[in-house]
Amino acid sequence: MRDGPLAGRVAVVSGGGRGLGRSFCLALARQGAKVVVSNRNRVTDADGRGPADHVVSEITAAGGEAVADYSDAADPAGGEAVVAAAVRRWGRLDICVANAAIGTAGMFHKQPAAQFGEVLEVNLHGSVRLARAAMAVMRPAGFGRIILVASASGLHGDVGLSAYAASKGGLLAFGRSLAAEGAGRGVLTNMLLPYALTQMTEAQMTENQMTGVGGPAGIRELMEPDPVAPVLTALASPECRLNGEYIVTGGGRLRRASAVEWGTVLLPNGPDLSPSQLHALLAESGRGEPREFRVAVDAFYDLMEGDAS
Repeated sequence: MRDGPLAGRVAVVSGGGRGLGRSFCLALARQGAKVVVSNRNRVTDADGRGPADHVVSEITAAGGEAVADYSDAADPAGGEAVVAAAVRRWGRLDICVANAAIGTAGMFHKQPAAQFGEVLEVNLHGSVRLARAAMAVMRPAGFGRIILVASASGLHGDVGLSAYAASKGGLLAFGRSLAAEGAGRGVLTNMLLPYALTQMTEAQMTENQMTGVGGPAGIRELMEPDPVAPVLTALASPECRLNGEYIVTGGGRLRRASAVEWGTVLLPNGPDLSPSQLHALLAESGRGEPREFRVAVDAFYDLMEGDAS
């Protein structure tokens, strides 16, 4: 562990006690990183040890270095506490993995506002707070790798998961902004969109969904969290130059994703626009070439100054 490609690097992982977070912590440690395993203690064993403690034990038993942190991502001071744990123990921070998340299923019009807000508080605000604390250490050091664990739900939406989708969609936009702001200081930010079976996703999948791809055994095999971890460690590497990417992965598969705008068309002159005209204009735009933009101002100038198709 001490001689791996991430030897000497220090990482923090929120939601690191179970599922994907555990896989991330173990993979980072296996490559030589020293890891702060952060996970709030909701369930402890007879010895009072929680999920983070058990992951730390796995890492240290294999010859790595790790410490447990019990901060709650919903706590306004949680992000600073996680980063402080790394700096206090090892004097630096190189890798930040914002992974802590919760999800509650339910149709939007039936979901209590407080429940919706709780999901945003943990998934979006918690990750933002962690990234802010990490940036404060990484920018002066001139190096950092931030990985925001988002979701395809944030790209496409999902029925019965509006709060989760909103929180993860917010992370995608936030991550692109962070990538643009940090690049000049050597701090690169990328978004990982994993398909993996965790406590949260398994509880939310219906029996029909579970049997849709090779039956329950087949879907569990496809959505094991460990195959996602190599993508994360690659993003954490000092040799990685990717910045602002959306990377979808799961079941040993990977693809690049992005937000795009299609061709530019001119609106007709006049004070009104009929639905049929709007349908036709959008269809014409959709026949154009998709265009990617790293930040919104680039999209603005392309629209206003570019030629219509």
